[in-house]
Amino acid sequence: MIRAAAIAPALCLALGVGTASADPAGVYTTPKAKVRVSDCGSGLCATVISLKEPNDEKGQPKVDRNNPDAAKQTRPIVGVSVLSGMKPSGDGWQGQIYNPEDGRTYKAYMTEEGAQLTVKGCALGGLVCKTQVWKRSD
Repeated sequence: MIRAAAIAPALCLALGVGTASADPAGVYTTPKAKVRVSDCGSGLCATVISLKEPNDEKGQPKVDRNNPDAAKQTRPIVGVSVLSGMKPSGDGWQGQIYNPEDGRTYKAYMTEEGAQLTVKGCALGGLVCKTQVWKRSD
């Protein structure tokens, strides 16, 4: 029994099974917005709470105009969930990220290091990825 308890952590690491140890809940500043990361029941999510440039070129609040769902194209960007279903995976989290700039949803990976989150969105099976660093601001 003791031998099994000693082997289990090593086996989990070798298989890539693990749990993210930190709690990334809070408010973060991204390159274009402030977002709130919180528990949304089925995992972590991040919701836009403010934009650095909140208005479009006509002076109107920015909306989700590139969303493929026509019914969502007039909703304000503030309030949109950009991360969803983020579940522990290894030393971080894995889920989905929505990009309002192109209206697409991508596979997402997130890791926490100190007061920042590194968020990566990937397409084409991980061949093309974009990474952002979000800094804790709460």
